[in-house]
Amino acid sequence: MKNKKIFNVFFREKPAMMMVTLLNSSNDIYASSLAKVVDCTYSHVVKILQEMQKAGLILFEKQGRLKILKLTKKGEDIAKSIDMIKTNI
Repeated sequence: MKNKKIFNVFFREKPAMMMVTLLNSSNDIYASSLAKVVDCTYSHVVKILQEMQKAGLILFEKQGRLKILKLTKKGEDIAKSIDMIKTNI
């Protein structure tokens, strides 16, 4: 628990969890499924994802009516760094 608290001092928990979840996912991820994983409302997740998209960290790939979330190379690099920090705390 102490490690989690110090991690949250440096990173906002939900966006960091979203990045790591996208990095470690072996299946397609949608905003609604990501919201369940990180225990957050759908609208909050979408708001964060839009900011991440503006920053060039993620892409929305449309498949029919669904939008699949993908990390860009920049997003992948950042997610790997967050994951490494998280596991070493």
